[in-house]
Amino acid sequence: MESPLDQLESALLSLDRVTVNRVLSEASASTLPLTRIESLIVPALERIGVGWEEGSVSLSQVYMSGRLCEEAVDAILPPSDDTRKSMPPMAIAALEDYHLLGLRIVYSTLRASGFSLRNYGRTDMNQLVDHIKTDGIRILLLSALMLPAALRIKALRSRLQAEGCVPLIVVGGAPFRFDEELWKEVGADAFGNTASDAISAISRLAGVLP
Repeated sequence: MESPLDQLESALLSLDRVTVNRVLSEASASTLPLTRIESLIVPALERIGVGWEEGSVSLSQVYMSGRLCEEAVDAILPPSDDTRKSMPPMAIAALEDYHLLGLRIVYSTLRASGFSLRNYGRTDMNQLVDHIKTDGIRILLLSALMLPAALRIKALRSRLQAEGCVPLIVVGGAPFRFDEELWKEVGADAFGNTASDAISAISRLAGVLP
């Protein structure tokens, strides 16, 4: 018989919302919401991410799996719930890049894992700096598909330093996978190759914030 984790992964890949909700509901009698998220949803999304890297899962399946989990988590653990993971103010954005699928996948995966963060979507330099200052963002995730967008992050870092605002920056996207040293060159604090890498990166960075 399939384990709950196997059932959840299969349901997510087939976009079976009914089975996703059933598996999570059946686990609710004996586990706390965050335990369900950490023992079922996070590993299921990690498996799906590995499947994409190996070529057995499509990007659309990764994205829709994240969306289904995001819906499920909002039902299990509403955004206003005090037991959501306590983290410094965070946000995700695409800096002058029109390709948002990677951003949406990471955003959905993080929210499905119990994190709260703002989604600024596609934005330019001035807008992003204003958002960061207004919202007091301490950890900023930036997604880039095109190299010019990735290289703009270095200018963003300089601008933020000049403004006296120094959030920790996590980057991800194709340019950083092609050149594994690029994240350092643009002044980022961490690089995530997958959506699940972003979970590890922000958890680690949160531990070094004053």
